[in-house]
Amino acid sequence: MNVRVGQAVGTGPASGALLAFVRVGVALLWIQNAAWKVPPDFGEDGGGGLFYFTRFAVDRPVWGPYAWFVEHVVLPNFAVFGWVTLLVEAGLGAFLLVGLATRLWAVVGVGQSVVITLSVLNAPHEWHWSYYLMILVHLALFATAAGRHFGVDAVLRPALGNSRAARLLRGLT
Repeated sequence: MNVRVGQAVGTGPASGALLAFVRVGVALLWIQNAAWKVPPDFGEDGGGGLFYFTRFAVDRPVWGPYAWFVEHVVLPNFAVFGWVTLLVEAGLGAFLLVGLATRLWAVVGVGQSVVITLSVLNAPHEWHWSYYLMILVHLALFATAAGRHFGVDAVLRPALGNSRAARLLRGLT
């Protein structure tokens, strides 16, 4: 195969299908992750669930400023934090599943993966590479605009037009 500088490699239908498959797999990861975050207390009363894992940020800190933030801001307002976490992760699952605003949600996925990494990286029996891989797969979804392959982004992009708002929306896809 002859490849010139600047020429895209792997842009055929099989590559697009693989990107869609990876996007859907990541969406299912987030949907499954959201399933064990149970309102209204998210494990705070019994010391389990999301609360249990969030405590690791304080009990086994990865980064001091983040541990301070969790201890003094997140834990005292845990119900709000739990709802935000549930909504963000459910949103990640839903939007990545259908391939809508994929680049935006890939960035959100990087952020959420970093937060999870900072919370549980030093927890017992955690495989640190799983968190690094979560960050990397979201960067790949962003870089490849994965929603443009068998996703809603592929349908909406051509219909957006050329207004300033349309250009902004195209950047999110």
